[in-house]
Amino acid sequence: MKIPLASETKPLGQLLRERGLISEEDLKNALVLQQERTDKIGRILIDLGYVAERDILAVVSDQLKIPIFDGEYPAVPIEADRLPFRFLRAFNVIPVHLENGVLRIVMADPLDLETQNSIRLRTGFALQVFLGVEAEIQAQLERLHGGDDENSTEKLIETLGDFGADDENIEHLRDLASEAPVIRLVNLMISRAIESRASDIHLEPFEKELRLRYRVDGVLQNMDSPPNALRAAIISRIKLMAKLNIAERRLPQDGRIKLKVLGREIDLRVSTLPTMYGESVVMRILDRSNSSLIDLRRLGFPDDLYEKICQMTSKPHGIFLVTGPTGSGKSTTLYSALKRINIPDRKIITIEDPIEYQMDGINQIHVNPQIGLTFAAGLRHIVRQDPDVIMIGEIRDLETADIAIRSSLTGHLVFSTVHTNDAPSAVTRLVDMGVEDYLLASSLIGILAQRLVRVNCKGCKGPEKIPASLLAEAGFDVTGLGEFVELQKGSGCKACDDTGYESRIGIFELLDIDDAMRHLIVKTADATVLKAEAVRSGMRTLKQDGWSKVLAGLTSPDEVLRVTQEV
Repeated sequence: MKIPLASETKPLGQLLRERGLISEEDLKNALVLQQERTDKIGRILIDLGYVAERDILAVVSDQLKIPIFDGEYPAVPIEADRLPFRFLRAFNVIPVHLENGVLRIVMADPLDLETQNSIRLRTGFALQVFLGVEAEIQAQLERLHGGDDENSTEKLIETLGDFGADDENIEHLRDLASEAPVIRLVNLMISRAIESRASDIHLEPFEKELRLRYRVDGVLQNMDSPPNALRAAIISRIKLMAKLNIAERRLPQDGRIKLKVLGREIDLRVSTLPTMYGESVVMRILDRSNSSLIDLRRLGFPDDLYEKICQMTSKPHGIFLVTGPTGSGKSTTLYSALKRINIPDRKIITIEDPIEYQMDGINQIHVNPQIGLTFAAGLRHIVRQDPDVIMIGEIRDLETADIAIRSSLTGHLVFSTVHTNDAPSAVTRLVDMGVEDYLLASSLIGILAQRLVRVNCKGCKGPEKIPASLLAEAGFDVTGLGEFVELQKGSGCKACDDTGYESRIGIFELLDIDDAMRHLIVKTADATVLKAEAVRSGMRTLKQDGWSKVLAGLTSPDEVLRVTQEV
């Protein structure tokens, strides 16, 4: 993006630095790279992933008093026949509206006065100039005019052909994946996912398309698909970033990418999987700078449950487990508990895969099975480091479970996760692994099961009357609520991308391991018996806690049913 600032204005890098969008070190790195490249500092900062292009546009817009274009691009080309596609593409400009002799244009470089004068002379129209993102301008030009030029992107893509698995084509593919357009396309894909609050990016190859989907608030959403003919280049670019073998397409691979996007430190866990039409890629987004957001009170715990959690996680020894499927927020809850007890007189060590949050004052270990550093192997050495609190990312096998339990019995407070549908099932899961029931009964403090439900959008939520009979059939307690129940539900608006929801909140059930429960564990009672005893003792189930949040207007019955239908 070419943005030459006027002589009386401050340099772009300095303006970005003053707004806190980049650090002094980021600016220095970009200036060093600028000596090797002819690009403007803004383009270099974007390519390095230090700042988003829209952030640069906002700074330039404020400085030059030129508005950013936020309207709709035309469905068909504006009648400006004197402006050929090659000219528009070369100077990153697109006409968007013509009325009363005034032509509105969107430019990546609004101070390119020569181009503006050329447009005036060619068309005879007065101009109204807006700022725009270069990639969006180019994409819209391709959509409107791409078929009109023999050198258009689509026709260039067609000439690339299919790449085989031989060494020569692999090198060709490596070169193509290093081209600026492919780099920008992948960077744009990632930055848009961050802006959309996505937790995962899915690239799925099919016969006629490379499908792109983002998982936002736990639900997959279709996005505009990248060019299908560039699928090999795009996937190879991602594999290069993750330091994976681009020549290996027959076996699954795992890798990591570290980026700075929108001023935030981002880790991407990359997984590739060979499918019928190519490699499927999933990138899980981990925001390392998000630890400041972790607070138990903000996760959705009711007051009584919050007090119990605080009591359990403050005990000197024992095991506290959090259970639920992947993506249910288990790690966030454990980190929140750790943050609350992270005080100078306690030594806390974690062993994780991966380290999802970086926290000051806590010793964090990343497992590496390739060199023998598994959960079990790491735990053996952790207990020799004289910790007070140990967090294990997940109990996956008997060896890890056995060491964790023996650690808790020797004076350590142990946090961990288990994959089960509800809290009582975690007990039977551990017994099935081979853990002795008497050891389990002696060491367990409590088991928390949780799910994440989407929160009704504040901008568009409104009342909705639902027959109580339908809610009762779905398993909700509607006693005393009348024939119809008035609940809150989002209708969909621009702020929530027409989903009716924004962000997520937890629903929980907490199994308190009291004497009665210990007695049942020793007797190897099954999960059904354990759950019946827990409910009799006052445990709210996941569905009951979800229903309380529905009645409070926080979420909808559909959301609660979506995440609890198997519980």
